Amino acid sequence: MLDRAAQGDVSRPLSIQVVSDGRIGMENQALGLAEAVQRLTPATISVRRVRWRPLFDRLPSALKTSWMLDLSSDPTEPAAGEPWPDLWIATGRATLPMSARVRASSGGRTFVVQTQDPRWRNAAYDLIVAPAHDCVDGPNVLSITGSPHRVTTDRLAEAAAAFAGALEPLPRPRVAVLVGGRSRAFDLTDAHAAELADRIADAVEGAGGSLMLTFSRRTPEAAKAAMTARLRHLPGLIWDGEGPNPYFAFLRFADHILVTEDSANMAAEAASTGQPVHILPMVPLKPADKFARLHADLRQRGAARPFDGALESWSYAPLDETGRAARAVLDRMSKA
Repeated sequence: MLDRAAQGDVSRPLSIQVVSDGRIGMENQALGLAEAVQRLTPATISVRRVRWRPLFDRLPSALKTSWMLDLSSDPTEPAAGEPWPDLWIATGRATLPMSARVRASSGGRTFVVQTQDPRWRNAAYDLIVAPAHDCVDGPNVLSITGSPHRVTTDRLAEAAAAFAGALEPLPRPRVAVLVGGRSRAFDLTDAHAAELADRIADAVEGAGGSLMLTFSRRTPEAAKAAMTARLRHLPGLIWDGEGPNPYFAFLRFADHILVTEDSANMAAEAASTGQPVHILPMVPLKPADKFARLHADLRQRGAARPFDGALESWSYAPLDETGRAARAVLDRMSKA
């Protein structure tokens, strides 16, 4: 496998290739892990986005070959004469066929990391960085609380500077509300959104604080309208999707963070701030045991509690699971 010392190139920056289907929430997992590695050792990062032609997208991963890729996909294999990357970090179902073949195709040159639970050929990757709530086992599995992400102290500070004029004067406690939407396990109906908004308004008004609200791409328009109508009277900012995204600034300025229970990514990012994380209930569509396990994990770590209508404060050590995963990647690479 990778032996840079034997090749006499330990002084060369580590080359990292991040691979995803281009969806921001997915890509940020792999990119966040790559950036965490880069903070530990000199490295260059390139990003590749792959998509399969609609006719082949639903085929089992074992049947997919590179000619089935959409023409908009970036090439994941180096051009003739170019070296393979030292480290391949991929996430999502679309990347699995390539990830499973990289070790052989690179002649053992590339160390392959897959985030999330591949659920296919788990032994094909050098390391799987999987959410603990997915209960993935194996000698090449590292379980972490939540998922890797891009939230860092420096990134939050940079975002805070850009929005300081709008957010710093807001009355405290400043309450960040991160709203997801419909998924396979949960829904956010307009009626439920209105109920949540009323509970949030009561809490913010009762504390004499302010609101910083952002919706995800999955938030239904009716739910957005219901929450906006009931919360726009509060001091603060409701991001409507126009202009620069204040998400990181919200995390930096927040005294409390409220997160809907449908998003493992937002919960993990919120827990990296050290601020109290309150979990907002959604409308269940089916049993969601893995989310229950995640929230139990966050409670055990002291980071999160169910939202009970009050803005209770508490403290805990900010979670740095992405950093822990990055250290594990480099450790495994050194022993490969």
